[in-house]
Amino acid sequence: MKKIRLAVLGSVVGILAACSSTPNQQAPVVERTSSGGKAADVAAAAPAAAPAPSGRGYYTVKKGDTLYRIALEVGQSYRDIVAWNNLTNPNDIKVDQVLRVAPPGAVTAPQTAAVAAAPASGIEVKSLGAPGAAAPAAAAAGSNKTGPRGDKRAYSDSALAELEKPDVASAPAAAQAPAKADVAHPAEKPAASAAAAAPGDDEGVSWMWPAEGKVVGTFDGGKKGLDISGKSGQPVMAAGAGKVMYAGSGIRGYGNLVIIKHTNNLLSAYAHNKTILVKEGQSVTKGQKIAEMGNSDSDSVKLHFEIRQQGKPVDPSKYLPPR
Repeated sequence: MKKIRLAVLGSVVGILAACSSTPNQQAPVVERTSSGGKAADVAAAAPAAAPAPSGRGYYTVKKGDTLYRIALEVGQSYRDIVAWNNLTNPNDIKVDQVLRVAPPGAVTAPQTAAVAAAPASGIEVKSLGAPGAAAPAAAAAGSNKTGPRGDKRAYSDSALAELEKPDVASAPAAAQAPAKADVAHPAEKPAASAAAAAPGDDEGVSWMWPAEGKVVGTFDGGKKGLDISGKSGQPVMAAGAGKVMYAGSGIRGYGNLVIIKHTNNLLSAYAHNKTILVKEGQSVTKGQKIAEMGNSDSDSVKLHFEIRQQGKPVDPSKYLPPR
């Protein structure tokens, strides 16, 4: 029995010795920072890239575009577009390049997206003068006190009720605030009326047929204008008075082309000519001979005639007098 006790005691002493000699090991503390978190922080801290201008008065270059065709599509002189964009080479334009296609004074300020705070920041950013900013201000003004209320009075139910009454002096001012916000709206009406008056200037143009011959292609037939057949060398005349905006062969599909600008909104185009008899910048009168009919960039001798309003093709038959 004594031997058993000694054996048990010896094993206990051995276990205690082993525990006391075992080093105190702990899991290492490693500070790890997510690379994704760093990237998110950098992205949030980095300023947003300025968006490219867009909207009315700007044009984004597409594949296959030439500066001459863009000028025709927007109803402007290609020389003006070169000047507005400081282009050193009219033929060096790139896909997705944004070009100014209206005079600097006529281009409205491009709309850009508001810069929003990162979702994790919990901060809402609003621009000054936002429509929603006036409402909280008016509400706050209605609840502000207009006079000191710190006088000392003996406690009574009537005194407590009087102190709890809201100030009514600021209520009329708050009620009149929405009426002042409408004062700025009449300023927008002259711009709208000026835009509406522009077509009246177009109606003042006197038109005539640009050439004699049979109409072999119509606007309703899917073309951008009229096709008038004739003989090679036949006179092509200005359909209305104006200034030559383009004279050349730089637009594929039109051959030798003359473009005349009649108003700020209207221009006419004369394509497939054999010979061009006018120069860019030259003023012409209604009925003046500007070219000779031909078949340049065409499979037959004909005049392709277009009228464009703000760069968009319109039906010439609605402008030309009946035959």
